[in-house]
Amino acid sequence: MAAAAGVGFLFWWRGPNWGEVGHAFASVKWRWVAVAVGLNLLSVLVRAVAWRTVILQAMPPPHPSFPLVFSAFSVGLFANAVLPGRIGELARVAVLSRRLPEQEGAWATLLGTVFAHRVFDLIAAMALIVFVLLTAHIPDWAVTSLIAVVIAGVGLFSVAVLSARQHEFSDLGGLGSLRRLVRLGRHGLGVMREPGQAALACSFQLLGWACQLFAVWTAMRAFHIHKQVPAAGLVLVLMNVATLFPLWPGNNVGLLQAAIAIPLNTYYNVTRSIGVAFGFGLQAIEASVGVGVGLLFLAREGLSVAMLRVMPEATQAEVPEERGVSSGARTEPESARARVS
Repeated sequence: MAAAAGVGFLFWWRGPNWGEVGHAFASVKWRWVAVAVGLNLLSVLVRAVAWRTVILQAMPPPHPSFPLVFSAFSVGLFANAVLPGRIGELARVAVLSRRLPEQEGAWATLLGTVFAHRVFDLIAAMALIVFVLLTAHIPDWAVTSLIAVVIAGVGLFSVAVLSARQHEFSDLGGLGSLRRLVRLGRHGLGVMREPGQAALACSFQLLGWACQLFAVWTAMRAFHIHKQVPAAGLVLVLMNVATLFPLWPGNNVGLLQAAIAIPLNTYYNVTRSIGVAFGFGLQAIEASVGVGVGLLFLAREGLSVAMLRVMPEATQAEVPEERGVSSGARTEPESARARVS
């Protein structure tokens, strides 16, 4: 909260002309806003399809239907938008595992599918970074973070592929938190052993990011910023850098607007007031889908924000028992661990 207060003070003291910011909102072309909202919704739908593709390769039948997967994915987006940290990744696992009581070790398997899904997300992010590097100018302050993203993407993809080859279940007793988490991730990496399905899931993620890219481009037109697609790519990259580690609820409001407005002013001669207004508008467009749709499915699942705050830790996840070990070998506390009622 102290960091949020500091950003708010800087915006008031050294910020843009707020009268011009208000004028920028007054002249918004709402038809382009509607198109941007639609593209963001399409992006969520496509990325949910990608996650279900991963799930189908990781779990035996019966598989969760797409409406169930989309519901869980939407609740996860909502949690990531309104709560600090990345609690949404655990939230979507918790929501979906509640609907799969007949699946042995559903929590652990779904946790692994989230890991695989995020690996494909990093591949799409790296493709966007390459596109921006070739067509636009990236500010120096963002370069270090982007290098870290590329290294992490290559490393996590390699780990995912190698771990998927060692997919036998094993006893996790006595393992430390980090080793336990890595072992859990293997249970949902079945898609990595199927090149065709992995390529399909990755394609859906790429399509989802493409929808986001053009959502940013149409939002720019709504605020009378008539620049080419590479400028929208730069904005999308900087958005993700600014929200990589949410420091306070609201996906770093203030920091995000500065990260967008300053480069647009420096490289594309967009006035800072219009850039800040566009930053607020773009964040509102993103939130209208993540928060709006997420709230609907949160209510549908009978959950509340307070329940999202107490999601179990990843290292408490239920793990499929070792092959050859009877179900009676597990104690009652172990079988009940990490379930959300």
